Amino acid sequence: MDTLFFPFQFAFMNKAFLMMAIIAVPTSLLSCYLVLKGWSLMGDAISHAVLPGVVLAYILNIPLITGAFAAGMFCALSTGFLAENSRVKQDTIMGIVFSGMFGFGLVLYTKISTDVHLDHILFGNMLGVSAQDLWTAAGVAVLVAVVILTKQREFMLHAFDPVQAQAVGLRVGWLHYGLLSLISLTIVATLSAVGIILAIGLLIAPGAIAFLLTKRFAVMLPIAVGVTLLSGFLGVYISFVIDSAPAPTVILVLTAIFIAAFVRANMVTRKSTANASDSALNG
Repeated sequence: MDTLFFPFQFAFMNKAFLMMAIIAVPTSLLSCYLVLKGWSLMGDAISHAVLPGVVLAYILNIPLITGAFAAGMFCALSTGFLAENSRVKQDTIMGIVFSGMFGFGLVLYTKISTDVHLDHILFGNMLGVSAQDLWTAAGVAVLVAVVILTKQREFMLHAFDPVQAQAVGLRVGWLHYGLLSLISLTIVATLSAVGIILAIGLLIAPGAIAFLLTKRFAVMLPIAVGVTLLSGFLGVYISFVIDSAPAPTVILVLTAIFIAAFVRANMVTRKSTANASDSALNG
């Protein structure tokens, strides 16, 4: 038993577990809406686009989180504006915007000399999160959770059928850009833990897994949160045991769960099809 609980004797491990528990809430809830809306690439775009904001914030000597959020919002708003005012499809615009901003950020990153480990922004530093990082993530998690749970039905209708949402009088524009703002905030909250590159995994996998496990949206939300909490705990714990980086280990655990959910869903579908065929033959 002492060996089993050995990782919990270290303060940095306890902070890592706590950070994963905090960011599991906003990433999981948003993941369900991103999967339903087909916005998975939007999360990828915003997560990559925050890099130039982080570098510029360092150059201007302002909080890195401020630059990251400003860059994320610029990416989200510009992508939405270009999609609404051009014939180019949204996924194409997102690809151009996020690759351009990520490239700009990398150019800036290679041209500055710093003692700050900006690599942590790219890849995360879950074992080095500070109390300020925890408070920032907690504040974002509470805000995102309250907004989503309060406006759950509006966001759900907007995700399934934006035309119907507009027809019944919902402010579609506010819902659209509000969701983009929540994505940007959540990505900023995850920067210190999982970094830019792996943040997208937490914004896609939980919703995709929940989508495979249930057909009811109200059930998707708690399943996604539970899956992320489980993956976060196992990923951080396993990383300590095998001496690997926590963030990518968490993503690997999520990937394994997704594969298992995919196999289960296929087996259930085949069984239902076979039962329907037998019923038709017997009838």
